[in-house]
Amino acid sequence: MRVNRFVASPANNGNSRVTAVLGPTNTGKTYLAVERLCGHASGIIGFPLRLLAREVYERVVALKGAHQVALITGEEKIVPPGARWFLCTVESMPLEREVAFIAIDEGQVGADPGRGHVFTDRLLRARGYAETMILGSETLRPLIRKLIPEAEIITRPRFSTLAYAGPKKLSRLPRRTAIVAFTAAEVYAIAEMLRRQKGGAAVVMGSLSPRTRNAQVAMYQSGEVDYLVATDAIGMGLNMDIAHVAFAALGKFDGKRQRRLTLSEMAQIAGRAGRHQRDGTFGTVQLGSAANCSFTLEEIEGLEEHDFEPLTQLVWRNTDLDFSSLPRLVATLDERPPRPELVRSDDAIDMAVLKRLAGEPWVMERASSRLLGERGLIRLWQACSLPDYRKTGVETHTRLVGRVFRHLTEGRGRLPDAWIAAEIAHLDRVTGDVEAIADRIAAARTWTYVAHRADWLDNAASWAERTRALEDRLSDALHGALTQRFVDRRTAVLLNDLKARGVSAYVLIEPDGGVAVDGELIGRLDGFRFTADAAAGAGEQRLLLAAAERHLSRELAARARQLAEAGDADFTLDFDGSLPPRLLWKGARVAVLRKGRDALAPRVELDRAVAAISPHDRKRVQERLEQYVAAAIASVAAPLARVHALRTEVSAPARGLIVQLVEGLGVLARGGVTEQLVGVTRADRQALSGCGVQLGPLHLFVPALLRPEATRWRLALWAVASDLASLPPLPLPGRVSVSGAAVAAPADVLLVAGFWRLGEGKDAIAVRIDMVDRLSRHIHERRDGRVPFMPDPNWAASLGLSQDGLARLLRALGYRPRLVDGTPHFAWAGPPRLPRRRTALVTDAVSAARGNETSPFAILAGMRGR
Repeated sequence: MRVNRFVASPANNGNSRVTAVLGPTNTGKTYLAVERLCGHASGIIGFPLRLLAREVYERVVALKGAHQVALITGEEKIVPPGARWFLCTVESMPLEREVAFIAIDEGQVGADPGRGHVFTDRLLRARGYAETMILGSETLRPLIRKLIPEAEIITRPRFSTLAYAGPKKLSRLPRRTAIVAFTAAEVYAIAEMLRRQKGGAAVVMGSLSPRTRNAQVAMYQSGEVDYLVATDAIGMGLNMDIAHVAFAALGKFDGKRQRRLTLSEMAQIAGRAGRHQRDGTFGTVQLGSAANCSFTLEEIEGLEEHDFEPLTQLVWRNTDLDFSSLPRLVATLDERPPRPELVRSDDAIDMAVLKRLAGEPWVMERASSRLLGERGLIRLWQACSLPDYRKTGVETHTRLVGRVFRHLTEGRGRLPDAWIAAEIAHLDRVTGDVEAIADRIAAARTWTYVAHRADWLDNAASWAERTRALEDRLSDALHGALTQRFVDRRTAVLLNDLKARGVSAYVLIEPDGGVAVDGELIGRLDGFRFTADAAAGAGEQRLLLAAAERHLSRELAARARQLAEAGDADFTLDFDGSLPPRLLWKGARVAVLRKGRDALAPRVELDRAVAAISPHDRKRVQERLEQYVAAAIASVAAPLARVHALRTEVSAPARGLIVQLVEGLGVLARGGVTEQLVGVTRADRQALSGCGVQLGPLHLFVPALLRPEATRWRLALWAVASDLASLPPLPLPGRVSVSGAAVAAPADVLLVAGFWRLGEGKDAIAVRIDMVDRLSRHIHERRDGRVPFMPDPNWAASLGLSQDGLARLLRALGYRPRLVDGTPHFAWAGPPRLPRRRTALVTDAVSAARGNETSPFAILAGMRGR
């Protein structure tokens, strides 16, 4: 018995209208077919991809309602009882149905060595009783003329132009670009590079389930990512908003050998660029230092002009099969084509599996069983038609098909539920990487296909539901794995935001300063300073900063207003010796101090981050910080203000001392003013003492200014006024003596810090001048002229000195060691010889004493007036 899958409808008597709509991509051929389908009472369209069938199915459902529209693919069947319009893969077209309209999309696939024989069969034999439409490229024209002479050929010009844009580096690809590669490994590698450079990419491959593919395409179509990495599956009618197509290679493995793409294959892919009347471009992408591929001038001209060599043959395989015996079945499949325009196909996977099983004795026995009759051979051919979704090869796939056939020819002729349940349970895991989950989906597709064979299972509907649920779970997991691996959500959010489409993203400032844009953490906001996430790469850092500048303007303006209205308690001086001194607002850096007119009038320089706010807000921030600095200096220098007020009440020598003491910020070495001290009267001394000035044996100083906070401010002001680039390590607050690295600082630095250095080099020590003065006074009150005395052991402890250090200090104060009854004593030997040294900030004391109103206290008086 010979069985033909196609059952001719009554109208297949030459009265059915056959139309071939030919043209390049982006000509609206598919839209035309859908329009014609919906205009008939019933119809079928066969598509090259189940993804495209699903896309058009959803469109027709929106027009006609789900109860009248069916979807049939190898792994998915949605067939309502009253279905009138069918959207299918070409292989799954229900040709036994009598319908008014039939369309075959991408008819030129009939030349494909692997699947071409199925398309050729539909082109030659499938007819609607009212109308048949063949969609394809212009390369089909000569073969349509010869094989279907009754067909009316309609040419559809492309709506937009397609232009060559040359090779581009991956980093230079424009937005809305599809990069095409021909292996999963290449697709994944390119997507990974795009994640690092562009924030990520969607991935589309023919092996993806519709659910995964739709989720990935939705990411691209919504603009969440601007790049798509795909196999040549995008050439088969998938409609997306693509402006540029970049080829990562121009060759592919066709199942037998590695070869260069034909011009029509290039056109099929490149033609995805541009939609409707929007022009598109194509080119190649450079991965690394050199281009991976390049078009020839002839190819470029052909692609731009849509001028391709016509097809001369279509692939054919006999569908009029003889199931009377296994040898006859193989023989009819091997028959030669009846016309020169048709060429016999290579052995597809189903044919290869059949020939392998035909050599198995148990298969031959069951296939020729009288009990089964021709049903056994039909079951064998049906089992061989099980697609190899896993791409395991003929050997492995033959074992699976053999097991299926064995069960179908035993007992009740049904596949065991326990076997299918075990296989599904083994696949029902969503863990693993992209490749592992994709492999499980491929295996699940096998059982989805099986579940839609009602004559293979006892409860096909239940198994179809379970396999569909499994594929959905795996598809969701694969989409998540693809997104996690190939999309940097944060960078994608930023790139999407920087398109500036007028929609403000949701920005959240967390309590700890974290900044999130649409839920993606991009960095931290410390005061006015935004710091990009440290984990971001150099390119991403720029995106993060740009996003912060775009979205934080309102937050920065609000903070500027808060700062302008803040109290002094919210501000602090951050100075530990590093320069320049920093001004903090609520712990965040907002400005630094720079050299001004003098030590008591530094200039406030706003931080670069603060300078980015509006001029009005910047002015308010500047004024508020200047007010704080002026008030803080006035508070710190209050003791100096009282001293400065004595100028009109003391003698000229005392006025000179006052000026120098003020310029020295409250500390003055006695050695530099010895001559002036001679002219200071008793009344002057009493007046100075009454204002808190201590006239010590070695220094003149104001003790209140040696407290830690006052000292910190004085050091900061002195360093800024001295225009120093850096400071050596300084004594820690609270210390009364230091040694080591801190003593290496220049003497004038130590003096401003309130320390007196003894000795040079590594053995030098420094003691706080108020402690030196206190010790000197204590000894003076205790000693009896030049009579030797024994030092109190507590002196060394109170000064933080060793006994040797105390001895050095006593010698520096004018005491010399003596042995009295073998016990170390000290005796007064006369005043120490003081060096004539002045601090770096001291100006001409005489001119200052004469009333120079530009001296620091002219400024200080103005501050107090404010």
